[in-house]
Amino acid sequence: MIIVDGHFDLLPLVYEHRRKNEKNVIQNQFFKDFTEGKINIIVSSLYIMDNYLPEMALRVALDQISSLYYEIEESGGKYLLCKNYNDIELAINNKLIGILLSFEGVEPIYNDIYLLRIFYNLGVRFVGLTWNRRTYAADGIGIQNSNGGLTDFGLNVLKESQKLGMLIDVSHLNEKGFWDVIKNTTNPVIASHSNARKIFDSPRNLTDEQIKAIANTDGIIGINANGMFVSEKKEENNELGLLKHIAHIANLAGVQHVALGLDLCDGFRNQSMDSLNGYKSLEKLYHILDKNGFSKKEIEMIFGKNYLNLYKKYLK
Repeated sequence: MIIVDGHFDLLPLVYEHRRKNEKNVIQNQFFKDFTEGKINIIVSSLYIMDNYLPEMALRVALDQISSLYYEIEESGGKYLLCKNYNDIELAINNKLIGILLSFEGVEPIYNDIYLLRIFYNLGVRFVGLTWNRRTYAADGIGIQNSNGGLTDFGLNVLKESQKLGMLIDVSHLNEKGFWDVIKNTTNPVIASHSNARKIFDSPRNLTDEQIKAIANTDGIIGINANGMFVSEKKEENNELGLLKHIAHIANLAGVQHVALGLDLCDGFRNQSMDSLNGYKSLEKLYHILDKNGFSKKEIEMIFGKNYLNLYKKYLK
């Protein structure tokens, strides 16, 4: 079974460790968990912390990508930066961990559309227009009382992303911006790490209407294991809580639109907030899905095949 995690804040943490002159950070901090969980492909965010904004956003994003190149070299080739589906197949066939890159907020390009192509050439294939903050493109979900949708620049980013072959990620985007994306997209839309609001009422989770809208673009929703978006009940802040979100989205939109976007603890928050105890807990999630009506084929779709089908079609 191929396992794809559609969202992990890997490179921001790698970058912070490398600033302290540490090397082989992925090997020392994450590799054991990756291998125990039998992870094949990870989508790493390029996330810029508040203290680097706005002046250093571009530099830090470039440094995060550079950090990955150094890590690949230091590992002796255990990881592969994947820019297209052929790279993904190469990683899987050679038992490497494939890493794709995604903006989690377009702060690094500021208001310069020409920088988007530079990041594309460096390997970025997913464009999250915002984190919780406001960018030149749109407002994140954390902006209080915001009724603003995509700005003119945001619409340009959407159009240029589609032209280049980058997929738009609407996790963290406010609702008005979300519907602007849906209205103007010609490609599938992903919500890389968002759950169902019907199950847990958080503005970071998706309404039923949003879930169906993503499915109508032939897009994918990645289930988030960050406990803040799973359940307010401690006894459900685990694999059983994730089951509820997976089942709801699958029943509403079809299992072909559900995947993993686990957003596991990355060093920036307390691990106890996660509904999974690392990637090794995916085996337990597999068995819970199996016992609750999901077929082996459907679980394989959720764990990786749905994303692979999307990547094969759109990551040329």
